[in-house]
Amino acid sequence: MIKFNFRGELTGFSSQTTLSKPVEFAGVGLFSGQHCSVRMVPASVDSGIIFQRMDLPGKPEIPARLEFVSETPRCTRLMKGNGSVQMVEHLLSALRGMGIDNLKIEVQGPEIPVGDGSAQEIVRLIEQAGIKTLNVPKKVLRIQKPVYWSEGETHLIALPFPGFRISYTLHYPHSSLIRSQYFSFLLTEQFYKFEISPCRTFSLYEELVPMMEKGWLKGGGLENALVIQGDRILNPGGSRFPDEMVRHKALDLIGDLALLGVHLEGHIFSVRSGHAANVAFAKELLK
Repeated sequence: MIKFNFRGELTGFSSQTTLSKPVEFAGVGLFSGQHCSVRMVPASVDSGIIFQRMDLPGKPEIPARLEFVSETPRCTRLMKGNGSVQMVEHLLSALRGMGIDNLKIEVQGPEIPVGDGSAQEIVRLIEQAGIKTLNVPKKVLRIQKPVYWSEGETHLIALPFPGFRISYTLHYPHSSLIRSQYFSFLLTEQFYKFEISPCRTFSLYEELVPMMEKGWLKGGGLENALVIQGDRILNPGGSRFPDEMVRHKALDLIGDLALLGVHLEGHIFSVRSGHAANVAFAKELLK
């Protein structure tokens, strides 16, 4: 059904990559409201992406792989032993979108800072650090036959395709502003940088307020999410794209599929998927 290949046709880099030098960023955690910081450190060939909780006893490491996903309520959380880190999907999306294979991510705090709710700041830091090419081919997972996963009105399908293409359908019939949005694209570094990474996480006002009142989103606000009430966007600057919502769902999908630990080659069709479905589908690919 699937086959591993060792080559690099999906990005501008044919070999594995890491960063040329460390870079760091900090900010508020969306769920905890705590100040969190991240330091991204170059790593060697075949290391993969590894998170390390520098603020916990023993400084536990948590590989960015499917088997360490502990839960996916409104974000993706990884856990191994006494170490955990949540809200990893935007960072993983940026790394995958920019073709980074190997990296140590040192984290102070329970989650990755939310920033403005998008991945564009992480992309800027990747470019600031520079990308170092390593002398080993990328690991690529090629879809050979159709693979599908469905639950209720949520569907994910992978078809053979010479590259990495995503076609996402977002359906919010209860929102007069969103309704249905569709976006399809071939993933490249340049397309990701300009068309995907600026897209922010979003929420309907009537869904957001109860969560904030219950203390589930202690760091949430208009500065780090696109908030929609009725037929209007509450953020002063409005949306960055008319279809920013569906583009962000594609951003999340890229980040969750990065937990495969390899570059995916195929055409992914998604209808209404979120983190839980994305992870379940990725596990189906590895069966």
